[in-house]
Amino acid sequence: MGKRLIVQARGKGGPRYRAPSFRYVADIKHVLPDKDTSIKGVVKELIRCPGHSAPIIKVAFSNNTYSFALAPEGIAIGDEITVSGINYSDDNYKPKVGDVIPLKLIDEGTLIHNIEVTPGDGGKLVRASGSFAKIITKLENGKVKVLLPSKKTKILDGKCRAAIGIIAGGGRKDKPILKAGKKYYMMKAKNKLYPRVSANAMNAVDHPFGNTRSARKAKNKPVSRYAPPGRKVGLISPKRTGKKKK
Repeated sequence: MGKRLIVQARGKGGPRYRAPSFRYVADIKHVLPDKDTSIKGVVKELIRCPGHSAPIIKVAFSNNTYSFALAPEGIAIGDEITVSGINYSDDNYKPKVGDVIPLKLIDEGTLIHNIEVTPGDGGKLVRASGSFAKIITKLENGKVKVLLPSKKTKILDGKCRAAIGIIAGGGRKDKPILKAGKKYYMMKAKNKLYPRVSANAMNAVDHPFGNTRSARKAKNKPVSRYAPPGRKVGLISPKRTGKKKK
């Protein structure tokens, strides 16, 4: 029999788990001009948004529209940035910090952020403050290999766009959080559950790993891919278990 896990309760949308999205400035996405062209904009404002760990910039474009983007290190009010379409190509174009262009036009070794997974989706990868990815190499079939902050590599379509530079706010984690209350309100601003109680510390009615006896450390057992939601915790359909042989 399954348990009513806290991760299920968070999906109900009750007041305890509702995100304060009315405080958020905007959703961060790359604008998409005509696929074969580019559009220029000017940075008008630097903004602090509770929904994002990094500062964001407000960009005014030449067609009288506005957009919001993650602020890279070195950007300033009044700087001009270029946002291109997914099919844009220009051999004489020299990218600068803040520009959004397809991966196929970016030189190897360049640091990038807010990378699209599929061309035109607005950016999904590398969006936290201080993070960046790196272009490793360009493949023959129009693909590009990218090194992510996790040190894993990912092969993406060369039409996927990314912003040039390192996201600002890189020293955020260096400042210690001295009080539990400050941590609580920081997490609450982004609708994150805090503090997170260990499954071993829960009661048996609240989690499959919980009990009232002394804590057992080895309760993380394999569970079927088709187990009910209340029991689907721990090693979910693992490819292998046990100690790795050398």
